[in-house]
Amino acid sequence: MTRPHREPTPEEIKEKRRLEEALEEGLEETFPGSDPVNVTQPPPSRGDRLIKRTD
Repeated sequence: MTRPHREPTPEEIKEKRRLEEALEEGLEETFPGSDPVNVTQPPPSRGDRLIKRTD
């Protein structure tokens, strides 16, 4: 059984708009979520020469 559709109240519209704006601001503040992946390996630095690796 479905309920009849009712129009949202002005308060509900205002609250929805406030929540959408807060979500949008949060998304903008956290963009980009991470740095892009580096597809190439950088050359070793001078400090890397001092590290003995056991691969």
